[in-house]
Amino acid sequence: MYIHLGDNFVVPSKEVVMILDRQSSLDSSIVAEFLKKQEGKIVQLTNGEAKSVIVTMNKIYFSPLSSSTLKKRAQFAFDIHV
Repeated sequence: MYIHLGDNFVVPSKEVVMILDRQSSLDSSIVAEFLKKQEGKIVQLTNGEAKSVIVTMNKIYFSPLSSSTLKKRAQFAFDIHV
């Protein structure tokens, strides 16, 4: 199954490692350091401010969709797949 991340972009649900709230990620020095080290792998899916960060096995996406919306989509994909 796939998860729509916004801006007409989808990723396979099995590749998603974690979904973070963007504001929470800004407050964490550990997450900030991780994102800084992964700069070449970051894909912006929004021209405005991102609401969530999606970490996959290969890339990191900044999405305009909220982390709760993405969680619901990921859970839905998991429920269908199982």
